[in-house]
Amino acid sequence: MIANVWNTVWPILAAILFFGIIIMSHELGHFAFARIFKVKVNEFSIGMGPAIFKKRRGDTDYSLRLLPIGGYCAMEGEEEDSSDEGAFNNKPCWQRAIIIIAGATVNLICGIIIMAIILGTSDLIGTPQIVKFADNAASEHSGLRVGDRIVAIGSDRIHTEYDLSFYMMRDKDAVMDFLVERNGEEEWVKSVKFDTVEKDGQTTVVYDFAIVGVEPTVGHVAKYAFLDSFSIARIVWTSLFDIATLNFDMNDLSGPIGTVDIIADTTSEAVSTMDFSRLLTIMALIAINIGVFNLIPFPALDGGRFLLILFEGATGKKIPTNVETAINNVGFMLLMALMVVVTVNDISKFF
Repeated sequence: MIANVWNTVWPILAAILFFGIIIMSHELGHFAFARIFKVKVNEFSIGMGPAIFKKRRGDTDYSLRLLPIGGYCAMEGEEEDSSDEGAFNNKPCWQRAIIIIAGATVNLICGIIIMAIILGTSDLIGTPQIVKFADNAASEHSGLRVGDRIVAIGSDRIHTEYDLSFYMMRDKDAVMDFLVERNGEEEWVKSVKFDTVEKDGQTTVVYDFAIVGVEPTVGHVAKYAFLDSFSIARIVWTSLFDIATLNFDMNDLSGPIGTVDIIADTTSEAVSTMDFSRLLTIMALIAINIGVFNLIPFPALDGGRFLLILFEGATGKKIPTNVETAINNVGFMLLMALMVVVTVNDISKFF
């Protein structure tokens, strides 16, 4: 009985730990540059809600909070004007901009590092070049050929296997225009058709060809760690656009509960098979996702705050701190409303 409970609980605890590490890396980015520029940090927190643990060192309270849905680095003069010489509001624009952007930057760097580890330990690294087709492949009958390097699908450029699978999956009618490099020249192969299958009530394109894999040399690992990370970042932006234009299914959305559940399942699978590649891939996806999401120029997010600092630097006109705080509070409430929606959606999936 105890063993069964533990087998259920430990992957969830591990998932929360992994999720917390990604959040902590983000906040550490803010914290490190706040320290470099001698900004007073009032509290450094991992998690939100009631404090489980709190310890004060110097001028800073370090806390661990109950809900693993975020964290914060609360700086003096961030929410309201302060006369303290170490206050955030008294620092030059360029220093404030670096502090604000540092969290997302650290997330993106972590994603690239994790991706390099994945690629460096893999047998082969996938490329968007066709090496063979499945028997009676619809795409081969429609004009694709062995050796074709896929350059674009419609208007979307293809750099990696992530691009290839995402933009094929995103297509609605399984008929696509491919720009390929063939015999050293680029040419369009129009109206390439793919078979489809029904899965979980959704129509899915059948990926009917295999792609070329290259050896994980230092050069290939470095190249594709950046390219794959860029592809994931672009996929995040595209997915956010789909959400903004309501071009998505609610089942495709996941919040912290859904994310922790996915990580927990993957962690349990990784330990049982001793294959950690899928777990690392999810960690890279989450790290890059958090980094990109925070760069959105929306109030309360780092991107929104960065935009206001750029406006101040370009015009020389400082937006009053109370006005900026009000704007960020509205943005925060909207984000919390979205969090409630995705959390309810996460919970509904369990039933």
